[in-house]
Amino acid sequence: MELKTVTIYKPAEINLILGQAHFIKTVEDMHEALVSAVPGLKFGLAFCESSGPALVRFSGTDPELMELAKKNALALAAGHIFIILLRDAYPINVLNSIKNLSEVCTIFCATANPVEVILAESEQGRGVLGVIDGLRSKGVEGEREQGERKDLLRKFGYKL
Repeated sequence: MELKTVTIYKPAEINLILGQAHFIKTVEDMHEALVSAVPGLKFGLAFCESSGPALVRFSGTDPELMELAKKNALALAAGHIFIILLRDAYPINVLNSIKNLSEVCTIFCATANPVEVILAESEQGRGVLGVIDGLRSKGVEGEREQGERKDLLRKFGYKL
């Protein structure tokens, strides 16, 4: 077995959700869940099929994000892994809709941060061991940072 890391490629302003599901209908169900959660949502999604032809299956509403999702999924090439890329939306807007799909097993991360995926590769294939989501912690917030965090949540409309 070999350990590898794959960096997810995306523009800084694009959010992503990375997870694992278990069935070929994942792509259609995710598409429906996403457009139902946020009408007009711009997204691309891709899913690594892990049996039969073992293709990257994809869908979306934004051609650029669909291409990026396909390229990232193919770079991962790990069984039943999916990636969703979101434009002008946050994972919090769609995460419960995705988590509630019966075929979704795991969410590894939901972020706009730089992401590295840690993979194990054997003769059979690849699997995700975990992710590196953003930067390592640099310290503990103080009063100023607490105020900035609270202000940001209110600016986004998540708190009153």
